[in-house]
Amino acid sequence: MYYEYWGLHKAPFDNVPDPSMYVESHTAVENAVAETLFAIEEGNECVAVIVGDVGSGKTLSLRLILDSLHQEKYRIAFITNPDVTFVQLLQEIIGQITGKECETSSRIELLEIFNKLLFKTVDEDKKVLIFIDEANALAPPILESLRLLTNMQDDNRNLFTMVLAGQLELEKRLEHPRRANLYQRIGTYNRIGKIESVERLKDYVKTRLELAGAKQMLFTDGAIEALWNHTDHGVPRLVNKICKLCLKAGQTNEFSKIEEDVVNLIGERFEKRVSRLKLREQAAKARAKAPASGLAAPEKQPAPKEETEGEKKAAESNVSPIRGAAVEHRHRPEAEDESWETDIGSFHIKISIPFEILREAGASSSDRRRKMAGSLAAQTLQKYPQLAFSAAHDPVSLWGDITQSILAVFEQHSMAAGA
Repeated sequence: MYYEYWGLHKAPFDNVPDPSMYVESHTAVENAVAETLFAIEEGNECVAVIVGDVGSGKTLSLRLILDSLHQEKYRIAFITNPDVTFVQLLQEIIGQITGKECETSSRIELLEIFNKLLFKTVDEDKKVLIFIDEANALAPPILESLRLLTNMQDDNRNLFTMVLAGQLELEKRLEHPRRANLYQRIGTYNRIGKIESVERLKDYVKTRLELAGAKQMLFTDGAIEALWNHTDHGVPRLVNKICKLCLKAGQTNEFSKIEEDVVNLIGERFEKRVSRLKLREQAAKARAKAPASGLAAPEKQPAPKEETEGEKKAAESNVSPIRGAAVEHRHRPEAEDESWETDIGSFHIKISIPFEILREAGASSSDRRRKMAGSLAAQTLQKYPQLAFSAAHDPVSLWGDITQSILAVFEQHSMAAGA
């Protein structure tokens, strides 16, 4: 496994709500957990709400709340798919609380069963808790029906607490004037945002690695800065996704640390899909305006050569295969740059290494040479963006291929210089 290469005993950045991997570097999550626990245990509230954008940590917050409770004091229902009818929702809640499947389909009978269940739970000196994740999927009529459930309370205390967690659409629905009655019943209301700063992001990454068994920080400061830029400034789910792919790329290329270039390369994988859509939209608008404004239509780029042509060219040339890329070296005098051409998939590209880089590589350690090769490979991908845009190619694999090719050139130049 990739994490074993880094000396870890588990994956540190899986996007699952694992409380054992929780890091106290996300203030909004800490506040949401603390205030919701207060609503349940001390505040005698009937509704608590947690809202946040995609990937901000809402589900993790719910799991942390559950893990913090004394389970023997509660009867708990945890709904993860609320996109159902109110009858189906009640059936699921009753079934989870009782531990038996509820087959009653009459709305009135279900409400009676739920009401009796509340008082029975009180007699047991316990309390009913209802967690609804992805509550943004609740239709407005269901929200109104849930509001009616909150009327089933004792004169002196709330017999149950309902915790709603969802995306920002839930916030809009709750704040709609038509749902003022439900909004007024909300005891605690928390909004989860992003990780607050680069410093907290660094602490988040470092602590997750330590929880997985790391003895040292595996991301450089430059890599953390790049991570901040490529995760919309601290969206936890994006942080986990990019960190995981960086560690995998590091294993593949035998790195000792994750540098800025690696994070940039992987981060751009996700950004370029968005950029490509924007470019298409801009091109479409330009074409639409062209007849009226006299603007020239964008020049059509020539289609890339078929892969079979590249393979044929490689077969007829004096080439050496390096991790799937056919490389044709053009030997230069020692004092000139090293240039060669290569076919990658259906694209034919040219790579050039300045002589001073070749000379520095010859006098550097293997780790330093690998970093230099990775940086040059990233520059090459930026020079040929069509490589990353091609759905047939994985940019990380392409980067690895080009890196290995450059390393081979470093080795050849070093051997020639020593001869």
